[in-house]
Amino acid sequence: MSGSLLVLNSGSSSLKFSLFEYAADEWPPLLAHGEVAGIDERPELLLRDADGVTIVPDPPVLFDHGGHEHVLDLLDELFARLFQAHPLVAVGHRVVHGGAGRSEACRVDRPILDALAQLIPLAPLHQGHNLAPIDAWLRRAPLMPQVAAFDTAFHQTIAPWRQRYPLPADLTGPDIRRYGFHGLSYQYLSMRLRAQDPAAGGRCVALHLGAGASMCALDHGISVSTSMGFTALDGLPMATRCGSLDPGLLLHLLDNGALAPQALRERLYHDSGLLALSGGISGDMRRLLDSPRPEAADAVRHFCWRARRELGAMAAELGGLDSIVFTAGIGEHAAPVRAEILRGLEFLGIELDAHANAAHADCISSPASAVRVLVMATNEEAMIARQMQALLA
Repeated sequence: MSGSLLVLNSGSSSLKFSLFEYAADEWPPLLAHGEVAGIDERPELLLRDADGVTIVPDPPVLFDHGGHEHVLDLLDELFARLFQAHPLVAVGHRVVHGGAGRSEACRVDRPILDALAQLIPLAPLHQGHNLAPIDAWLRRAPLMPQVAAFDTAFHQTIAPWRQRYPLPADLTGPDIRRYGFHGLSYQYLSMRLRAQDPAAGGRCVALHLGAGASMCALDHGISVSTSMGFTALDGLPMATRCGSLDPGLLLHLLDNGALAPQALRERLYHDSGLLALSGGISGDMRRLLDSPRPEAADAVRHFCWRARRELGAMAAELGGLDSIVFTAGIGEHAAPVRAEILRGLEFLGIELDAHANAAHADCISSPASAVRVLVMATNEEAMIARQMQALLA
C-alpha cells in the first residue's frame, strides 16, 4: 500500500486539484486531477484520471451551497476508493507570495498561515484564495501535514542589488524589494528543459503568458531576472492587469483626485491590461485574435511589443541566448502571438519555423536557428508534489 499527495491550487471561485502517488520516483506519478468551479455558489466538478479520461462520480455529489469545507467533503467522496489504496499523506498548496526569505516549500501551521495572510495586500487577486483551503484543512484535520509551495521562492536567487528599488532607505526595508512570481512554473520548465536538452538549458528566457503574464531570464536553470517585481501588477500588460507604468502617472491620478487609492487599486487589477488596450473588447487573447476590430489588433500588437522588448533586455542580461520557451495559455496555444513577439529578432540568432509554429510543435525554430525556440506545457501541480515529497522525506 502506498500513500498519496493532494495538491490544491485555489482561485477566487474555483479550486484545481491533483492527486499524486507518494512514491520514491523523482516526479510523483499522477493518479487523478480536476477542478471544482463555482465554489461560492453551487460547485461543479470536472475530474479526470491520469490518462485524461473523464471520471463521473458515482453517485454524483452535489451541494446547494458553497465554501471550501464543502469542496473538501466533495474531494473525500471522489477519492474514497483511491484513498483506500493510497491513504492521504499530506496536502500541498500553491501560495503565490511567500515573502522575503522563503526560498523553498514549508510545512504550514496556524502561525505560518497568519504570517502569510499579512501578504494578502501584495497579491490581492491570489493570496487570500490560496490560503482559504489551508485554513479549512487546519480546522478539519489539524494533524494532517500541509505544505505551502511559493511562486516567489524560485526568484530568491536573483542578486540582491537587482532586487532593490531606488528609493530612500526610510521608505524601504527588507520586505520592499522585487520578488517575481510564476516561480513554480519557471522551476518546472527549467528542470524539464535541462533534463531534455542540457545545451538549451543554458541561457534561456521563459515566457509564461496567460491571463497573468511574466518572463524570466534563466542561467542554467537559475532565475537571474524576471519581469514582475514587488507585486504581480508589474511587467507585461495582462488580461486585466496594467503591467509596468510610469509612477508619475499614478501620482497624477491621485493628486488630481481622479481616483482614491482603493479605487485605483481596483482599476489597475481589474480594468486595465488587454481589456483596456482593446477599448473594452476583452482581456482574453483568444477573443482579441478572433476580433476584426482594429482596437483588438492594437492590443495584441502592444502586448507583443512589450514582450519583445523584455526579451531583448533579458538576452542582454544573459549575454546571449541558447533557448526561448513559451508556456501557459497564450504561450502554448497562440501561434500568431509567438510569431509577433519573435519578429525582428533574427539578429539574436532566432529563426522561426512558420509551419512548426502554426502546428504548435514542441520545437518551433528552424534547424538553422542558433537559438532553440520551444513550446512546453507547464505543470505547477507536479512541481508542488515534487517539493512536498522532498520535504516530507
